[in-house]
Amino acid sequence: MRNYYIDNLRWMVILLLFPYHGMQIWNGGEGFYIWSHTNTILDAIATMISPWFMTSLFVIAGMSSKYSLQKRTSKQFIEERAKKLLIPFIFGTLILAPVMTYIAEIFFNGYTGSYLSQYYLFFTKKTNLTGYKGGFTPAHFWFLIYLFVISLMALLIINLQKKYFPRLQISNIQYGILILLFIPERLMMPVLDIGGKSIGQFLILFLFGFYIMSEETVLRTLEKYRYISLLLWVISGTFFTYLYALKGVINEGVVILYVLAGWMGILALLGTGRKSLNFHNKISEYFTKASFPIYIIHQVVLVIIGYFTLKLPMSVFMQFGLIVISSFLITIMIYEIVRKIPYVRIVFGINK
Repeated sequence: MRNYYIDNLRWMVILLLFPYHGMQIWNGGEGFYIWSHTNTILDAIATMISPWFMTSLFVIAGMSSKYSLQKRTSKQFIEERAKKLLIPFIFGTLILAPVMTYIAEIFFNGYTGSYLSQYYLFFTKKTNLTGYKGGFTPAHFWFLIYLFVISLMALLIINLQKKYFPRLQISNIQYGILILLFIPERLMMPVLDIGGKSIGQFLILFLFGFYIMSEETVLRTLEKYRYISLLLWVISGTFFTYLYALKGVINEGVVILYVLAGWMGILALLGTGRKSLNFHNKISEYFTKASFPIYIIHQVVLVIIGYFTLKLPMSVFMQFGLIVISSFLITIMIYEIVRKIPYVRIVFGINK
């Protein structure tokens, strides 16, 4: 029986990227391809979301890979990951990311050259890899290449485990121990940290998903204690948001709060999702199929719409609402077009 709540959690988290990236236009100065000013409310909400929404996708990917490898060989798994992740990453980085850096060049640097000329800047300008002020960036497509690399690393670990420790099973874990798993996540964060995004952190989350969160006994435990997870998530997330976004505190204690809030968010999502989101209907079926290409398309559309929306004489929240709703609708329209075009659909990760 298919665990529909895993698919539903995935597409719901991805749809959350529309308001989250919309909020970045008013963040606390961390940067974005366009930026208006800091709005305390929007910045605080985005900060509350940030610890868990991307980390949860790596845990879910680990869980999905467990189910996938039950039906596929390692070779089939690698081929599938390459089509799903590597091809869209190359396309997104080379074709879609320059659209956003072109807008950033105009918005922040007063760039007046042509779009094609901007390609030279894209590949030669010194950058911190965000591209928020122009220059090369993998943009949000970093998730694709990270997940591809981590999938290969995890597959090697899994095959070695099956060879040398074939009876390894991690199932009877007490809830208190599950909470403490945020500690190894924190310890792995410095490992292969590239631009603030750690391969080590995401790898261990992927492995947690594969070995632990996919176990039925663990999932029953998370469902049983879901209200405690929700409470701890809200408490740790609130403290993190208050210290980081409102007080500007950055120290080890805040980093630990960040990791704890993210991990408790994952435990709460899985426990609550298993209880309340294990449904299947036309809407869930549609977004389960559409979520991946939506991820690829959404930010490019949002940045373009945001660039023009900021020029309109409207309040911050009206601008924000217009950006989020318009970006969502136009992204869906683009998805409906590209999914019907042979070959083009492949670069958007649509393989069926």
